[in-house]
Amino acid sequence: MSRRPPLILDESSRLELEQMRDRHTKPYMRERAAALLKIADGMAPLSVAQKGLLKPRYEGTVYAWLDRYLAEGISGLEIKQGRGRKPAFSPSEQGDGHRRS
Repeated sequence: MSRRPPLILDESSRLELEQMRDRHTKPYMRERAAALLKIADGMAPLSVAQKGLLKPRYEGTVYAWLDRYLAEGISGLEIKQGRGRKPAFSPSEQGDGHRRS
């Protein structure tokens, strides 16, 4: 198992993550920024996942945030289009199936 290098943030990256943690409109982005800042401050990703956030996360989730941040920066933390559960039906496919008497 290879050991990941520590997350080292320059001043502008740290400031960007701090602002995101404190002011972003999406709660999941605030949580991810908080996790990365704790990792940059020396906390192990496993510890961040288990007890460093408001609710425990699977350690693989926190490692995925870290890997995506290292690869893509802030944009890597966004939920990508098309992710998540798809609707059971589309309103446009519903048609005129209602009968009125």
